[in-house]
Amino acid sequence: MAKTDLNSPDFYLNRELSWLEFNDRVLREGLNEELPLMERLKFLAIVSSNLDEFFMIRVAGLVQQRSAKVRKRGLAGRTPNQQLKAISERAHRMVAEQSEGIQKAFDALARHGLFIHERDSWTESHRAFAAAYFSREIDPVLTPMAIEELSPQPLLPGLQLNVVLQMLVETEEGRRKRVAIVPVPGNYRRFIQIPSDEGVHLVRLEDVIADNADKLFPGCEVTARTVIRITRDADVAIEDDDASDLLNVVEQTVIMRRRRRVVRLAVSAGTDRELLAWLKNRLDLQSDDVYEIHGMLDARGLWQLVGLPEFESLTDSDWPPQTPRDLIGSESIWQTVQERDVMLFHPYESFDPVVQLVEVAADDPDVLAIKQTLYRTSGNSPIVRALSRASSNGKEVTVLVELKARFDEAANVVWARQLEDAGCHVIYGIAGLKTHAKALLIVRRESGRIQRYVHMATGNYNDKTARLYSDVGLITRNRELTGDVAAFFNLLTGYSEAVGWSKLTVEPRRLKERFIELIEREINVSTKEQPGLIMAKVNSLEHPEICQALYRASQAGVRVLLNVRGICCLRPGVKGVSENIKVRSIVDRFLEHARIFYFRNGGHEEVYLSSADWMRRNLDNRLEIIFPVLDPNVRRRLVGILETCFADNVKARCLLPDGTYELPPKSRKPVRAQEKFYRDAVEAARVAEQTTVRFRPLKNPEADD
Repeated sequence: MAKTDLNSPDFYLNRELSWLEFNDRVLREGLNEELPLMERLKFLAIVSSNLDEFFMIRVAGLVQQRSAKVRKRGLAGRTPNQQLKAISERAHRMVAEQSEGIQKAFDALARHGLFIHERDSWTESHRAFAAAYFSREIDPVLTPMAIEELSPQPLLPGLQLNVVLQMLVETEEGRRKRVAIVPVPGNYRRFIQIPSDEGVHLVRLEDVIADNADKLFPGCEVTARTVIRITRDADVAIEDDDASDLLNVVEQTVIMRRRRRVVRLAVSAGTDRELLAWLKNRLDLQSDDVYEIHGMLDARGLWQLVGLPEFESLTDSDWPPQTPRDLIGSESIWQTVQERDVMLFHPYESFDPVVQLVEVAADDPDVLAIKQTLYRTSGNSPIVRALSRASSNGKEVTVLVELKARFDEAANVVWARQLEDAGCHVIYGIAGLKTHAKALLIVRRESGRIQRYVHMATGNYNDKTARLYSDVGLITRNRELTGDVAAFFNLLTGYSEAVGWSKLTVEPRRLKERFIELIEREINVSTKEQPGLIMAKVNSLEHPEICQALYRASQAGVRVLLNVRGICCLRPGVKGVSENIKVRSIVDRFLEHARIFYFRNGGHEEVYLSSADWMRRNLDNRLEIIFPVLDPNVRRRLVGILETCFADNVKARCLLPDGTYELPPKSRKPVRAQEKFYRDAVEAARVAEQTTVRFRPLKNPEADD
């Protein structure tokens, strides 16, 4: 039998189209009439945020390749130009469905007393109120720009709404057509309430400006008006290999993005054809780059509606995070971790213990040093405050702030400077690599001896996203794991070269090798009597060598169950290649973010957690961590999480060989993984209600509430 060429593009799905299928699953939730209305609006808003980043990075990169005449075919056999055409076709359909879904949601909201009025349906009283509001509240802050009269012509920021006017202007040569642009202030609320005796009536800020913009140009006749929103290329690499001042390089990179080429134009449907042609020409866009939209051009504004207190009944019931089951009944975090490893499963279980761990360490006189990686943090981060306080308390505090975390660069520069001002040792990682690992090391003196405690996780040290992302963390004082983490921080600070690790896998490329070794081992120990089993939960699967290793495993009879939230370039169910591979994706109220890996290993089961996805950027170009779960109780919990994800038949979708997704087979018993995880957390907390001693660390009385 001829050997199958696993490099064939027939066995791979296009990365960009796979991502669009993920965003389509988000859109399906926004169109799901079984969800409460405000929950639908959340998903419809997320669709827009996702598309913004997709165009700024992925589409922009393809546009760069097309401009450079690159014809190299990707993993799935498409050239950049072919990919751009396919993306445009799919994205246009998606945006049209999203706009229709928003209007249907608005119609349904009207039945509950919330009315969002389109400008073409305003009454005279609406128009009169809008005019008065415009003159009083908006006009004073606007900066109208006669684009063609200014030199150099002003920069239009990406992702900002603009009202565009086509006018007839008196000149020395007679009446001429001119175009003016009025930027919509970004610091105003998107919806303005119209006084009414009954219900809540809203109009959009951009519509109020568009309806009154002619007042900004007295003596001119407005012949056409529209609203636009552009997306700019943000795919700017930060070259840090020879950067003497990385802070300055990062700041300059953020500024550079503002002047990059435009890759997408969203414009109100029905825009005057002559004005639209002028916009396309000025922005140097093709027809495929233009998205004519009925209704909202920036659906992120829907979040304002979600937060309206009068309509809380139209949201899901709250799922408040529970006390982590491994900490229920604990009097001291130090004592608990001395007895056993502690697993944290967010957001079903609270992220507070992680914050409290740093806060307690900051004030504990027995703690000598704290070392931590920060990739993305929240505004006014309590962890940053605690690290600053620890330094003030005389502890050795070392923090790696990854300045190159995309779109968080400016915020991370602020954190870096704040920590430096507090006396912390701040480092920015290793040149040429992003440090994506999530690790915290605390060094404490106990009974005259030095003891290390470690927290490692699949998600960031961000108390805000920990309420929205599903992640797993582990706190341990295992000597081998803590010794490896200490060596990891020494690697970051330049005190040592990468050497042999006892339990961790760290170095780029070695990460890929380690995963392939584990897959190959599963192939080698698999038998007909006891076939191998691999279960993995990742955000994305794109690395061709990982795909090929999984194909070989399937061909060898190993069952492969993959829970892949987003991009999946592997084709399951291909005869002779991947019959034994099944792929599911879950899109639900929390963003699936954990990376969990299980290998049956001939009955000697192993489970790993990681900060890394199965993507080239993670396994080849980042500093990540793969760490084994050694505690058998934690291992069992993680296996249970994987099994529940694969049992989900409510929010899960199954990937088909052609790249589309379908509902899982029907079952008499519905299983919704996220709901089960939350119920389990509530039940564990309920059982512990009789426990009188809880993990309640003391806080610094001077710390902010």
